[in-house]
Amino acid sequence: MKKKYNPWAWVPTLYFAEGIPYVAVMTISLVMYKRLGLSNTDITLYTSWLYLPWVIKPFWSPFIDVVRSKRWWILAMQVLVGAALGGVAFTIPTATWLQGSLCFFWLMAFSSATHDIAADGFYMLGLNSHEQALFVGIRSTFYRIATVVGQGLLVMVAGNLEVLTRNVRYSWSLTFYFMAGLFIALWLYHSYVLPRPREDAEHERLSVRMLMGEMATTIVTFFQKPQVVAGICFMLFYRMPEGLLAKVSALFLIDAAHKGGMGLSPAEYGLVQGTVGVVGLTLGGILGGIVASRGGLKKWLWPMVCAITLPDIVYVYLSYALPSNLVIVSSCIFVEQFGYGFGFSAYMLYLIYYSQGEHKTSHYALCTALMALSMMIPGFFAGALQELVGYRLFFIIVMASCSLTFLVSTFLKIDSDFGKKA
Repeated sequence: MKKKYNPWAWVPTLYFAEGIPYVAVMTISLVMYKRLGLSNTDITLYTSWLYLPWVIKPFWSPFIDVVRSKRWWILAMQVLVGAALGGVAFTIPTATWLQGSLCFFWLMAFSSATHDIAADGFYMLGLNSHEQALFVGIRSTFYRIATVVGQGLLVMVAGNLEVLTRNVRYSWSLTFYFMAGLFIALWLYHSYVLPRPREDAEHERLSVRMLMGEMATTIVTFFQKPQVVAGICFMLFYRMPEGLLAKVSALFLIDAAHKGGMGLSPAEYGLVQGTVGVVGLTLGGILGGIVASRGGLKKWLWPMVCAITLPDIVYVYLSYALPSNLVIVSSCIFVEQFGYGFGFSAYMLYLIYYSQGEHKTSHYALCTALMALSMMIPGFFAGALQELVGYRLFFIIVMASCSLTFLVSTFLKIDSDFGKKA
């Protein structure tokens, strides 16, 4: 290694940079398109397609080892993400704002997914085993901070700019220009502080033909695992309620009252969903990890199934009561997100459980592809369904879909010791 910087100098900022574009594509885009007047049907359909890079990520991740170093990929993707953010900002005030912004969101999504692959690989090359264990919590924390900044602070900034400028398009354009500048600054910083591990420059590179052969073997062995049907059904349908809810819930919170929504301003949304909600999600995930490490996945599966489904009923309450008190709204969102974070722990642990054995890294990547697909498919029709039946009946349908989560969980066979702390 030619020069080694303290990991504190680059690990936190690298994972902060990993979180920002994902939040921009998956969450900020929803609020922006709603403020620009797009229908719920179009918003959920168009933005659900943006999951595709994360669905197919396992199929091109091996080629990042063939072409250039992971450090090169990180820096190149950060430039592309910065350019894409600037492109979104530039197109918002134009007549072709929808086509142009979607084009740049696509570029951002593919660049972000590629950046994820390179950053996770670089993390293992740039740190020794002790440092990897030490910083695993740090990287997750700064990814969460990026979520709060993107989903909370930046949406609040855009909302306040709307009040100051009296121009929705100009406000969101300025916000994305700021994000572009932030990302270019991160690129310049990482160009200087990222270490140059010898292993990153000199590791053995396989031919494309060998990689294709390994990929085929990985896929075949993935579908030869015990309980493959039950496992894949669990990966696709465990989060069905969340797949329906994820995009529509955000639109519900900011939609006008005469359309059945809560009528929150972008600033209020940033506080409620982007800050309080993220805190609840994080705390639920932490608690889920703690209890699973003590009792194992099998013991905690059903409490986690209940946690990821039953709190969704807060949206039924909100859609009927339409409370104006922000404390009540925030409390409901906190409960739902806390339950989701706690219940999602079972899902992530099962992905690890299913991936055990030979090719576990590649099999886990395929599991995460199915995880992205489980959110992508419901998103295609969620907005159209909501506009067809209204928010109240839609949230009742979401509660009915919870039966799928319970159904697919009943067929799992899990080792009682898996997940317990040895």
